[in-house]
Amino acid sequence: MVVGVAGYYGFKNAGDEAILEAILQELKARGLEAVVLSGDPRLTQAQHRVRALHRLNPLALLKAPLWLLGGGGLLQDKTSALSLEYYLSLVRMARFYRRRIIVFNQSLGPLSPWGEARVQKALKGVPLILRDQASVEYAQSLGLSATLGADPALLLRPPPVQKEKDWVLLIPRFGEAYREGVKTLEKLAVRLAYERKEPMVLLMQPGLDDHLLEDKAFDTLFRYFRTEKTSDPRRVLYLVAQAEYVVSMRLHGLVLAAAAGTPFAGLSYDPKVAGFAKDADAYYQELPGDAYHMAMAVLSGRPPDWGRIEAMKERARKSFDLVLEGAAVRSSR
Repeated sequence: MVVGVAGYYGFKNAGDEAILEAILQELKARGLEAVVLSGDPRLTQAQHRVRALHRLNPLALLKAPLWLLGGGGLLQDKTSALSLEYYLSLVRMARFYRRRIIVFNQSLGPLSPWGEARVQKALKGVPLILRDQASVEYAQSLGLSATLGADPALLLRPPPVQKEKDWVLLIPRFGEAYREGVKTLEKLAVRLAYERKEPMVLLMQPGLDDHLLEDKAFDTLFRYFRTEKTSDPRRVLYLVAQAEYVVSMRLHGLVLAAAAGTPFAGLSYDPKVAGFAKDADAYYQELPGDAYHMAMAVLSGRPPDWGRIEAMKERARKSFDLVLEGAAVRSSR
């Protein structure tokens, strides 16, 4: 059977590409083929060795009987109303073509009142698997039934590398709204260097986060520290597996650290970051953050609850079994 996967793929965002890598890993392990909707089909085909179609192709949904919408933070209109409308249009089109579609391991929100009304209408009767408890509760408040899953990227397997003592990975996010959070990470880097730690700055969305180093308006101190940029989830996983500790503004800096067994702390710019940290019982701060207390968490090696993370991984595995076993039953009828 062919399973379709739709999300924010082909845009050189390491977090979303990590989700796709994990979904494809799990589908292949179950003997299934995949087809992916992508903003850059050639890039997706080269990076993941999978058949890909352009995400604006109106007939693409005919290529598979079952579609997984996600994972990621797709169901929100904070970024733009147009983005939310695109993903809800996929739900409507799938129903029109009589294709089964499942909201798969996404977070929900933030949504404006307009966005809430659109989500309530479009997702009524659609199976929802959401990746954090806060999203499940939000869905229930909108009158939608949802199952608690987990981020698929937790299922990626880290490479066998040796931990680098005193190496701390810092993962910022570019944007005017995040300027104060970036300043907090700068102060944290300086403090850690003073404590004889080795901070490294990782930019997980080249083409966007590069502005942290190139935009004179930001004028960050990051240029004085070792810096790397990559949209390859395998490379990110390699780096977080080596680190002694990870502090990340980006959600998948935390998720991949959890997958690799590396202690982590979050600086939350979005409910999805706080939601993951809460579910993992990991240390986190809301923007703008406080460098002193974040440094104390790093220097003390404050870990998440690894038992909770194992439970999250198990929920992620079971979400695939739940969806695909149901699809197998339907296809055999």
